[in-house]
Amino acid sequence: MHALVIHAPLDLRIEDVPTPEPEAGQLLVRVRAGGICGSDLHYFNHGGFGTVRIREPMVLGHEVSGVVSRIGSAVNDMPAGTRIAISPSRPCGLCQYCQQGLQNHCLDMRYYGSAMRMPHVQGAFRQEIVIDRSQAHVVADSLSDAEAAMAEPLSVALHAVRRAGPMLGKRVLVTGCGPIGALIVAAARRAGAATIAVTDVNTLPLESARKVGADLAFNVAETPDALQPFAAGKGSFDVLFEASGNAAALRGAFDVLEPRGVIVQVGLGGDIALPMNVLVAKEFDLRGAFRFHEEFAVAVELLNKGLIDVKPLISGVFPYQESVKAFQSAGDRSKSMKVLMTFD
Repeated sequence: MHALVIHAPLDLRIEDVPTPEPEAGQLLVRVRAGGICGSDLHYFNHGGFGTVRIREPMVLGHEVSGVVSRIGSAVNDMPAGTRIAISPSRPCGLCQYCQQGLQNHCLDMRYYGSAMRMPHVQGAFRQEIVIDRSQAHVVADSLSDAEAAMAEPLSVALHAVRRAGPMLGKRVLVTGCGPIGALIVAAARRAGAATIAVTDVNTLPLESARKVGADLAFNVAETPDALQPFAAGKGSFDVLFEASGNAAALRGAFDVLEPRGVIVQVGLGGDIALPMNVLVAKEFDLRGAFRFHEEFAVAVELLNKGLIDVKPLISGVFPYQESVKAFQSAGDRSKSMKVLMTFD
C-alpha cells in the first residue's frame, strides 16, 4: 500500500510500504482522510523542529479517519465496514504517569509520525494501517471523512480548554487563529465562555474564527494597538490561550489580562523571555497544554452530535497523489486553514 514518506526537507515521496496482519486485539483500517498538522509542515519544510530531526525515512501524519477492513480474533464490537476516527496517541499504560492518568506524559509514548524517538514512530498517511482497538472511535454517518479526521486537533483544543479550568461566563482572548486556535474558540464557546476575542496577522484565520464562535477579531498586523482599549483597569480578559508561539503575542496579552488571570500556552515557537515582574504583580497562572488523551473520545462525541462544527475550518482536500501541492497549500496561512488529503 502507498504511504507518504519524508526523507529530508522538501523530499516527500509516495512509496509502497508493507501492512502487517492485525493481531488479536487489533484492526486493519483503510485510511480515508488525513489532515496536515503544523508538525507535518515542519518535517516537510525544515526536516523537523527544535532538536527533533528526521534521522531516517518516516511516514508522516497523525490526524486520520478511515473504515475498518478486518478485525483481530479478540475484537467483537467493531465489525468490518465501521467508520472510525483514529487516535494517534499510544501510551504504554504502565509508566508512573500513565498510572496517574497523565497518559499525555507517558515515558514510552508512541505517537504517529513522530521523530522524537529512534527508530521513529511511523505515521498514518498511508492507505492501510493496523491499529489497536483502543485507538478506534466510531463516527456518525452525518460526518464526512474529512470532519472525522479533525477529531485529533479538536482534542488538542479540548485539552487546552480543560487546562484553563471552568469557562462559564469567562472573557477569553485567543492569540493565533490557525486551526488549533480556531478550534480553541469553538471549544471555549461550547464550554460556556461569555466573550471570545481573537488576534492574528492574517484575514482568513480571523474570519474562520468568527465562523466557529469568536465575538471579536483583530488583525494586529494592520492595527498593532488593537487590544490597547482592553488594558484599562488592569485588564479585561479572564483567560488567555496563546496559540501562536509568538513572543510578542504573549507579552502583549499580559497588558489586557486581568489580575489572577489564567494563561494557557499552547503554541510552540521556541524559548520566550517573560516579564516576570508583571506575572508576579498581576498574580497570573501560567499553564502549559500538551497533546491530549481522554479528550479524543469527547471530541468524536461532540462532532458526532453536531455540537462543534469544523466544516468552516476545512479549506482544501487533495488526493494523496498531489501531496506536495497539498503541503504547499497548507503552508500558506493567508489562503488555507486546515488542508486534508484523501487516501482512496
